[in-house]
Amino acid sequence: MAEHESSPLAQATRDAFLETVETTDSDAESPRIDFDGLLVEVDDGAYVLETPEGVHRGLALEDLERSLETVAPYVSNWYFWSHIVGGEGTARRAFLRWCEGTSSADDEAVPARYANLEDGIVRQWGQLQLTTRLDADGQGRGARQYEIRHVDDAAVDLEALETHRDPYDAREIVTEDADGRYRPLKTAPTLVGGWVFEGLSSADFVETVRTVYPATVENWHREQHDELDVDHWLEAAERQTGIYDVVDELPREALEWVTEACCVDSQCLKRREWHYTEDDHLEVDGGDGTFPCREPCSLVIAAARKWAILESEEEKTWHLELTTSELNQLAEIVDAVADDRTDQIREADVYDGANRYRARYLRAKRMDEGSLRAESHEE
Repeated sequence: MAEHESSPLAQATRDAFLETVETTDSDAESPRIDFDGLLVEVDDGAYVLETPEGVHRGLALEDLERSLETVAPYVSNWYFWSHIVGGEGTARRAFLRWCEGTSSADDEAVPARYANLEDGIVRQWGQLQLTTRLDADGQGRGARQYEIRHVDDAAVDLEALETHRDPYDAREIVTEDADGRYRPLKTAPTLVGGWVFEGLSSADFVETVRTVYPATVENWHREQHDELDVDHWLEAAERQTGIYDVVDELPREALEWVTEACCVDSQCLKRREWHYTEDDHLEVDGGDGTFPCREPCSLVIAAARKWAILESEEEKTWHLELTTSELNQLAEIVDAVADDRTDQIREADVYDGANRYRARYLRAKRMDEGSLRAESHEE
């Protein structure tokens, strides 16, 4: 790790620092500034300036000002978080600090963090690669610049990607998958690549992430503070009305199949935190996503309506003639469709049961007018 070369403090940074130190209530016992290792307090009528690297005592205001350049990274870092980002306690601020690996008092000292920011600190959020760097034009203020690109484009040259700077350009990017199909679920792992948002401010950076993955930053922040308000299946289902009123009739065991179909990592990047009820947990794993899912989404509710209707049908025993290979082929076709890999099966690969020619052959042999030749068998 290269050592960070400190930049001179901007005048705005020095002015804000001195104003904060001077205007804080002189009778207050708390420090004038206490942030990321930078401590300024008054002891016996004189200022004390302290960082993990050392302490200066007995300072007059003029002495304090002259000492600032010796702790410039701490002062510019304080200015960035207090005057550019602000928003103490907000999801936006917590997310920005997470992006540069700063979330507890045990994190790296500011000079080491600045050295990492020179190279860029990279985090992953769903299918987004998020990079935080020091802004070369604003280091005297501790300013950062942010970049967002698809994780699959991590090694792609910047010039080869389509550049964006407006957060709302992401609305078009998230609309369709690589095959041009509408993406009803924004957290589905089908985000297309080939683009980059670069040179973003902290505000535009967070807004872009919110546009790609709505509400994920806020729900992640609530979870960090143990405040995620989870709506479990039964309470979500019972408040449905109109054509969706039937979803609360879905059998308990069928919800296991619903979550296995819709709420696993291969289908959604959220980590499911809801269950059948608070005390009745589902066996299907909720996934490993960075951000939580707090309630059944509209796509799951819509699919559950169809399954609730289908599950109301009585099961029957059917008689149809198939060879063992044909029976196995039906399972291979179901697997291929469920895993969305039919496009990957080559026309010449007739050894795969889901091969198009194999499927057409089976249809010609065993189906009439779109249905298998089968008869229900009454006991």
